[in-house]
Amino acid sequence: MDLKHWLGRATEAVQEWADSFGPYQPHPSLHIDDDRFAAAFQEFTGRLGDNYPFFHPHYAGQMLKPPHPAAVVGYLTAMLINPNNHALDGGPATARMEREVVAQLAAMFGYDTHLGHLTTSGTIANLEALFVARELHPGRGVAYSADAHYTHGRMCHVLGLKGHPVPTDNHGRMRLDALEDLLRGGEVGTVVLTAGTTGLGAVDPVHHALALRERYGVRLHVDAAYGGFFTLLAGAEGPEGIPAEPWRAIAECDSLVIDPHKHGLQPYGCGAVLFRDPEVGRFYLHDSPYTYFTSSELHLGEISLECSRAGAAAAALWLTFQLLPPTPAGLGRVLAAGRRAALHWSDLITASDLLELYQRPEMDIVSYFPSTDPATLSAIDAESARALTNGMKSATPVFLSTLKAGREAFTARHPKITADTDGARVLRSVLMKPESEQYAEQLIARVEELVRSD
Repeated sequence: MDLKHWLGRATEAVQEWADSFGPYQPHPSLHIDDDRFAAAFQEFTGRLGDNYPFFHPHYAGQMLKPPHPAAVVGYLTAMLINPNNHALDGGPATARMEREVVAQLAAMFGYDTHLGHLTTSGTIANLEALFVARELHPGRGVAYSADAHYTHGRMCHVLGLKGHPVPTDNHGRMRLDALEDLLRGGEVGTVVLTAGTTGLGAVDPVHHALALRERYGVRLHVDAAYGGFFTLLAGAEGPEGIPAEPWRAIAECDSLVIDPHKHGLQPYGCGAVLFRDPEVGRFYLHDSPYTYFTSSELHLGEISLECSRAGAAAAALWLTFQLLPPTPAGLGRVLAAGRRAALHWSDLITASDLLELYQRPEMDIVSYFPSTDPATLSAIDAESARALTNGMKSATPVFLSTLKAGREAFTARHPKITADTDGARVLRSVLMKPESEQYAEQLIARVEELVRSD
């Protein structure tokens, strides 16, 4: 699609809508002449140049990429109106769009019933899920994988809950035997299972955890902020297919979080929280004497801890889902390319004399490290840091990231490595752009050059 054309059509469409209400005169206090704006805009765009090229296949570092052009057009068009999805009075059209996309997300995970809404981030979405969990299990803490996102520990602190990190296995997944030992004590009311850790992309065994819920009466929350859309590849044929069991089991869990601003091709911030039981909406009850007045329907602000939220985020996701729906044949094709890229990278690294795979990827995050002599953690740490820095400074740059792996985690995966320090940084590449599939050989060759050079 021609982004420039549709951005122009966006402004035209909104102007046509505005003209239907009759002419009016903008206030002179808002007027900025073109010369003054041009000077400010020149400085503004110059400062934006101080960014990494997230759009380019040579950026193979953090989980960053531009939104899809459809999302850009949808967001900008609605932003020109600037609806607020807190109340139907503030954004009637975009509130309806939000309900529709949330229903699509719920259907993607197999929820027969649901209550949910978009949020500004996965952090806020997880806060809401843990808030409801606290209300349902007052005085009881929250268990989460030691490799889970740090937001869970932070949000437990915010909510006055005790957090319980649970050890992981040699694949970065929560150890359910350690979890069960913890649950026997009766202090935990909620278990957070991660479907795609942000470090390694590991998927906790959600399907096996279901039995523990029945045995100990705990609530199961799934943090699928990063990996959620990979449910579209669950059980798929071909190399990109992933085991279906943990993803199918999410339909039986009590709540979940997903971030469309990651694999849903959206701009920041667009997260979502969904509850399987709509009755949890009672915990959000509040009164606002000036907010909810034009409709007897449930306002999104009545089931959200956040107040003002950009209706443009819902509009962008709605338009994107019209073109690339959350189905295997829609968004699934985009994720499949990243998954194949990760597997191809893994094969190339395994065949390399200069690189070694830290852990085989479960999704699209590849972790690896330079082969060193001596094979020590300190040497690997230094070489990984050198490759990261030199890659960014190179005339033909390649942008990577690093992950700090602790001594025990590292040696459990690679027992021949001498543990002469507490841990080591390894290289980490998030291949969430589908173009990564087309540049696999080229990028691995560049990484080999980085670790080969003095």
